[in-house]
Amino acid sequence: MIWFKAPTSLLPHAGVIEIAFPDHQTHFEVELAIVIGRRAKNVATDILSYVFGYTVAEDISDRELQSTEKQFGRAKSFDTYTPVGPFIYSDVDVSDLPITLRQNGEVRQHARTSQMIYSIADIVSFASENLTLLPGDLILTGTPSGVGPIKAGDSLEATIGDWPALRNTVGIAPK
Repeated sequence: MIWFKAPTSLLPHAGVIEIAFPDHQTHFEVELAIVIGRRAKNVATDILSYVFGYTVAEDISDRELQSTEKQFGRAKSFDTYTPVGPFIYSDVDVSDLPITLRQNGEVRQHARTSQMIYSIADIVSFASENLTLLPGDLILTGTPSGVGPIKAGDSLEATIGDWPALRNTVGIAPK
């Protein structure tokens, strides 16, 4: 399944995730993000040459909207719902790295990229089928088990391998 996230959902390292509907269940998900490096469409060979690099991402999701709407885009695209960073890594082997999310210092998600259901090449190839990927596009690859709710005042720390952590805090969106 593929869904799109609005560019305005992007949030840098150290930014504040602003919960759009505080009365809804809003969850964290840590993910490896693929950064596309060149135009890709219907890619079937030399797939990894289209990848510029990788970064850490969080996919913040309003579960109430996700369960009641046919498309996931809105539930996952509110402003600040896609923290990424703090760096992009090129020419790295991401086939077996630990991926972890800590909420208020407690490990909530932990797995290895080798446990991903689909390979990076499969994901890029599938996403590029009849859909043109452009340099700078991000593909979030899915999350390990352990997703859970966030609330104002929480701090999230997402790591992959020995890369510097993506750190964000949680607040409430201004009205």
